Amino acid sequence: MDADVVIAGAGPNGLMLACELRLAGVRPIVLERLPEASEVPRANGLVGQVVRMLDRRGLYERLSGTPGPPQPQPRYMFGAFPLDLSTIEPNPVYMLPVPQRRIEEVLQQRALELGAEIRRGHELIGFAQDTDSVTVEISGPDGPYHVTARYLVGADGGRSLTRKLAGIDFPGITNDTMVSRTANAQVPLEYVDPGTGALSIPGYGVIPGLMHHRTERGLFLYGQLPGRPPVVSTGEFDVPPEGPMTLEELQDSVDRVLGVHLPLTPPDGDGPHLLRRVVGGNSRLADRFREGRVLLVGDAAHVHSAIGGPGLNLGLQDTVNLGWKLAAELQGWAPDGLLDSYESERRPVGQRVVMQTQAQSALIAPGNDVTRLRELFGELLTEPRNVQRIADLITGADICYHDGPHPLIGRWAPDLMVDGTRLAELMRTGRPLLLDLTPEAPFAAGVTSEASYAATVARDRVDVVAGRGESPIALLIRPDGYVAWAAEQDGVAEQDGLRDALARWFGVPQERPLTSATR
Repeated sequence: MDADVVIAGAGPNGLMLACELRLAGVRPIVLERLPEASEVPRANGLVGQVVRMLDRRGLYERLSGTPGPPQPQPRYMFGAFPLDLSTIEPNPVYMLPVPQRRIEEVLQQRALELGAEIRRGHELIGFAQDTDSVTVEISGPDGPYHVTARYLVGADGGRSLTRKLAGIDFPGITNDTMVSRTANAQVPLEYVDPGTGALSIPGYGVIPGLMHHRTERGLFLYGQLPGRPPVVSTGEFDVPPEGPMTLEELQDSVDRVLGVHLPLTPPDGDGPHLLRRVVGGNSRLADRFREGRVLLVGDAAHVHSAIGGPGLNLGLQDTVNLGWKLAAELQGWAPDGLLDSYESERRPVGQRVVMQTQAQSALIAPGNDVTRLRELFGELLTEPRNVQRIADLITGADICYHDGPHPLIGRWAPDLMVDGTRLAELMRTGRPLLLDLTPEAPFAAGVTSEASYAATVARDRVDVVAGRGESPIALLIRPDGYVAWAAEQDGVAEQDGLRDALARWFGVPQERPLTSATR
């Protein structure tokens, strides 16, 4: 075998998967058709659970450039409605306003540090698979060649050739009624509130910064992130002109949507600057995420409206869910059905993102009937419990992969402190973690006991940490940050549940000793 895994695509999802596989001791080769990273502005940052996941891999500070853990945001938006997040607890809305090209740069740097091989200018053009391997045909700078690997993962975007060649259907809808125009552009400085970033437009009124604003004629957004030129965007339901997008076209669109003139001028600096027109959009979900030894992540598996910025949150969490499971399969210790749980867990999450982005698109459409719907929806958002539900939905904080006797089972592990150390710091290795904060730490002691542990689960796969925290709780946490088992006191039932969870997720015993630590 030339590699354990070939990953088609060196965008954020492909690079993150390479990092996860290398943390687990797997050898990936990443193929990318572009010889250099694209300078075209794309996503403006990350929002949702993925921000906390990156913190648990030690990548948040690299990306943010600031020390300390991420903090929740006081406000966000849904369907051009402002969400006051100060009324809810816990607030799950975390943001990381970093351009996609910087995200790719940091993830590539980390993948290379971990020993991943990245081949730029090399493009997947075909593959053949059998029961044991995948032979990938590649077009490279020196001509065609092939690589044999145990698995192939398509991280090659919405038009994924991997998906098409695997024969995986991509059902959904195409909406060609909306035209989105976006550009870096300056507005008159006297219109901008330097404290809040809001626009005060003569003849119209105040529009909050970095928030979608709906009118009867379309959608408008203005915002400026630190260190970057301002962005102006519109969404209209019309027929666009032919030819390249221009700033004058955006100017006309802004004036139509707002019904008043908002002067736009080119941004300062050399760029590259954003100037983009997108007609319509797709909402599609692959009918399966796996075909034999071929798997899909990110946009290769699902595409949807970009409203609310859910794409990278969804795709990067695909990769963190898949990475450890694929490594377990390759290393021969995966319990039955573990790799299949990637699709059974992540496909429903993709389905919910498609649902909520379609709902947001309906709420921003023009027309008096939509205005009436928005009046009702606005009333619902005066209730904190409804704001909580929407915030959980758009961030992925409502994910529960499986139920159990404790309410935390299947959910994101809370950000606990252990003897002054954050849980995020204990998860940097990407390994499963048994965390025992109960008095006398009986669960940690039971697992590290040779007699009991050897009969239940592999001894070299789980880190064990015993210590003190705010709550006397014990958690078995999967590498992707989700709770596999939880208990708050010792007892036969709890010990049995722990043994069952260890066997379910991390397999059967080996001979090497368990990694453990006591704090």
